[in-house]
Amino acid sequence: MGLLLLSCNEVQEHTAPAIRDRDSASVMTSYGVNTLISDSGVIKYKIVTERWDVNMVKNPSRWTFEKGVFFEQFDEKFHVEAYIQADTAWYYDQKKLWHLRGRVKIRNINGLLYESEELFWDGLRHELYSNVYSKVTTPERSMEGTYFLSDERMTHYTVSNSKGSFTREDMTGESKDEEKDKQEAKKDTVQAPQPMRQQLQKHRRTGQ
Repeated sequence: MGLLLLSCNEVQEHTAPAIRDRDSASVMTSYGVNTLISDSGVIKYKIVTERWDVNMVKNPSRWTFEKGVFFEQFDEKFHVEAYIQADTAWYYDQKKLWHLRGRVKIRNINGLLYESEELFWDGLRHELYSNVYSKVTTPERSMEGTYFLSDERMTHYTVSNSKGSFTREDMTGESKDEEKDKQEAKKDTVQAPQPMRQQLQKHRRTGQ
């Protein structure tokens, strides 16, 4: 009887299995974020997101925006330069590298619209690049290609393996007026009267 009472009074501990992946948990999770982000003491952009996870244990450390992200990019005078959005994003703080995925869009103050499913933003090299299909639309033209490279302000960019619509000025650097003048000069030469042609040939033969 004594042994039976002793066994009934023993306390059993219920413990959960240990979490082996220490880097699986974020050190900070914020919801409904609307905040300003600075770099070297200068405000660079404003972030708006539904959820923001910060993990400093993972290698490399990163910020994760699984619910999408929208941010405004500022210049040195705190003027808005561009609007950027994506369905998912990761920011690797040590590398200063943004990785944007899913319905990525950038629109700047010059009317340029960039669209893709993936984009990288290198803060050390101050470059934007993508290795998937990208489309660039401006008030003057549109370009599509499978490789994209640009500066941070989207003022100088390259689209390779491209297709799209261009003006002659984009391809040759000549203005429409210059092209028109050349066409008119060519037309005048072709339609020159026969006596004038003979006279020019005579001058060439005689050297006069």
